[in-house]
Amino acid sequence: MPFTTLISTAELADHLADPDWAIVDVRSSLTDHAIGERNYLAAHIPGAVYAHLERDLSSPQIVGKTGRHPLPPVEAIVQTLSQWGIDSRTQVVAYDDNSGVYAGRLWWMLRWLGHDTVAILDGDWRQWQREGRPTRPGVETRPPRSFTDHVRPELVVTAAEIEARLGDPTLRLYDARGADRFRGENETLDPVGGHIPGARSAPYVGNLDANGRMLPPAALRARFDELLGDTPAEEAIFYCGSGVSVANDVLAVQHAGLGMPRVYVGSWSDWISNGQRPVER
Repeated sequence: MPFTTLISTAELADHLADPDWAIVDVRSSLTDHAIGERNYLAAHIPGAVYAHLERDLSSPQIVGKTGRHPLPPVEAIVQTLSQWGIDSRTQVVAYDDNSGVYAGRLWWMLRWLGHDTVAILDGDWRQWQREGRPTRPGVETRPPRSFTDHVRPELVVTAAEIEARLGDPTLRLYDARGADRFRGENETLDPVGGHIPGARSAPYVGNLDANGRMLPPAALRARFDELLGDTPAEEAIFYCGSGVSVANDVLAVQHAGLGMPRVYVGSWSDWISNGQRPVER
């Protein structure tokens, strides 16, 4: 059975030696770009390769033109995935130490590229450690495979598309950042606070229980039924600060069985790169 949203630590532990399973460590921090890799080198799930948020899952930011985490060119990420030993037969499991916030970026990118057999480790690295499961230090690699992309362009939304629809009552925008940043308060990552006009606040933390684990599908369905109303998930557009934590909301909607929303990957940091775009607080 393929895993496409979440996978338990027990289920992953049963497949550590399976060559058709690729484990990817995506531990990261927006304020310390080196800490995730340092932690990976110290200890990780056996067999895991490391994905660097800035180096592997993003292109460099062009100040004044892009958000903080632009998508890499398709050919670049295809090459990276091939080097990690991922092809159409591979079950990918991504994990981090922050409720899947960073691992979600890889999960979403693979879904965008047409690879559905990718799941987030439920409970993340912290649950794996709490259970006393095996770990290893150092760098690991996998035999290369040939990844073939089947890009789903309909999953991505541009700033131009949103601008053209501002004021359209059918536009459904959802902001995955914390409610304070949505209001324009406590903004420490971007030079301008606020949100895209017409957006609704949908903080990704609302998907998590007190231990930082994803809520059950029924609870997620109730949450997003209320947020989406009559709007099909496929017509909803989600964004965050830079296209990373937004994946947690998308994962939650998918785990709830409601469909696959669209994503404005550039997100708030891209929106404000053009000072002529309106801001709401």
